[in-house]
Amino acid sequence: MAMAFKMATMGMCVSDECRNSFMDMKWKKVHRYIVFRIDERSRAVLVDKVGGPDTTRKGGFCLNEVYDDLAASLPDDDCRYAMFDFDFVTVDNCQKSKIFFIAWAPTASRIRAKMLYATSKDGLRRVLEGVHYEVQATNPTEMGIEVIRDMVK
Repeated sequence: MAMAFKMATMGMCVSDECRNSFMDMKWKKVHRYIVFRIDERSRAVLVDKVGGPDTTRKGGFCLNEVYDDLAASLPDDDCRYAMFDFDFVTVDNCQKSKIFFIAWAPTASRIRAKMLYATSKDGLRRVLEGVHYEVQATNPTEMGIEVIRDMVK
């Protein structure tokens, strides 16, 4: 039977799949991003989508295309959480990787959903340790790839 991690806020549980997918992204570099959703009925955070396999590190996909795929995975009328593993080169020519936590709460989403996601965010971040930066966005321009790039400078 799968074990879930109980979050301190709102009695929300984080599924093993969430934690395992995050660890696969963080340590094994299997995923480029993960989108999470809250199932209100079961009061659990679940994996909604994983994407952007490690091909960018091997010269396959363009990072912008992977990020565009992540952004397209976020609904226009509902909230989500997302993790994005961003690779970049520093001014000293060092290869780095930073994990971004994105709290997506579009204007068109229900007030109840916005409140549920806002109150559960910190609990999820405590379970999924290793996030370097956080972005809160209500529209795509607030979380564009340029916003991500500017944060690591």
